[in-house]
Amino acid sequence: MKTHFIAIGGSAMHNLAIALKDKGYQVTGSDDAIFEPSKSRLEKKGILPQELGWFPEKLTSDIDAVILGMHAHSDNPELAKAKELGLKIYSYPEFLYEQSKEKTRVVIGGSHGKTTITSMILHVLNFHGKDIDYMVGAQLEGFDCMVKITEDNDFMILEGDEYLSSPIDLRSKFLLYQPNIALISGIAWDHINVFKTFDDYIDQFRKFVSTITPGGVLVYNEEDAEVVKLVENAENYFRKIPYKTPEYEIVNGVVNLKTTMGDIPLSVFGAHNLLNLEGARMISTQLGIMEEEFYEAIMSFKGASKRLEKVERADGGTLYKDFAHAPSKVKAAVKAFCEQFPKEEKHAFLELHTYSSLNPVFLEQYQHTMDGPEDAVVFYSEDALKIKRMEPISPDLIREKFKNPNLKVFTNAEDLHAYWNTLDKSKGVYMMMSSGNFGGLDLTV
Repeated sequence: MKTHFIAIGGSAMHNLAIALKDKGYQVTGSDDAIFEPSKSRLEKKGILPQELGWFPEKLTSDIDAVILGMHAHSDNPELAKAKELGLKIYSYPEFLYEQSKEKTRVVIGGSHGKTTITSMILHVLNFHGKDIDYMVGAQLEGFDCMVKITEDNDFMILEGDEYLSSPIDLRSKFLLYQPNIALISGIAWDHINVFKTFDDYIDQFRKFVSTITPGGVLVYNEEDAEVVKLVENAENYFRKIPYKTPEYEIVNGVVNLKTTMGDIPLSVFGAHNLLNLEGARMISTQLGIMEEEFYEAIMSFKGASKRLEKVERADGGTLYKDFAHAPSKVKAAVKAFCEQFPKEEKHAFLELHTYSSLNPVFLEQYQHTMDGPEDAVVFYSEDALKIKRMEPISPDLIREKFKNPNLKVFTNAEDLHAYWNTLDKSKGVYMMMSSGNFGGLDLTV
């Protein structure tokens, strides 16, 4: 099968391209910008475009599938040529469904925790040598690629994102998968550039529930009121399996899960991660994993990339980085941080980086999320606001919205880096939360 990727350099897109190359497909692609690690990984597989840019001549009538990434625009010249030739054009999730429609599809959805839950399930299956197709949004220890597609595997587990499918398909990605088994980890308003109201956002999850195949299974977080309401109001038929935070205690800095088989020591921490773990256990049970097999494997799970991930520092200091940027994720990460390190001096840094987090109306959602640490810092770039053509935001407004008058607020990278350099990182503990990089801050030194 001959496939062409429009915007092949994206995090998800390049992984799918590699997976198809590994499957034996002919793969070509284009992009106007490709960064690391996508560049090196595509080059290693021999599918890195020879030059950057869009080349309509790459589109020929013998191409079986064109896969369109979100980075491309609706007026992309290669897309125009594909339409002109009458080629079959797929969004990323649409193509994943096409590849898995004869399999049992397991879709992990939710505003938060879906990457961690998917990662936990894959870790457990991998530990026990059980092969499965998958798509996950983070690099995992023991896995070369974030996407795997085979002819033979009976199951495929998919991280279900509620964001848009492609520039010409404005449906939420997870609406295209039609799960046989699904999970919803929680609902907290996100992506306000697309979903202007909370109800509009919740509506995507209502639609997601309605796509569960008849007689399927929904595993859901019973501690989330919005999720419970959604499940109770669902009109289609499926089996409902609730889960909640399991009992645990922290002993000498180690989280111990309370189980019928005794205490299970874990490498991860935080109540939200224990909740994620329980959701992963419920799904694993559906895939034929026994309770004792799950606990045996999960002890060695160290976390998904950038999800409470410990950074090795030359000075031996304790520093974690987390992808947290949405309010619910920030709140959960900070709470876990404070619970795990009750006696140490805590420094929590948050970068406001996304469209939503820089929106004055949405900032209300962050109130009290940075409470707890002795040193709480928020950074956002005034230049980034200008680039995004957004109104200026004052540091005082940030403190007001966060309901934290002691918050330190930096609006340019130079001042943030200068403050960082005054801190003795060998003392206290540090949490760095961002989907960006704090203006190029090196966290290892």
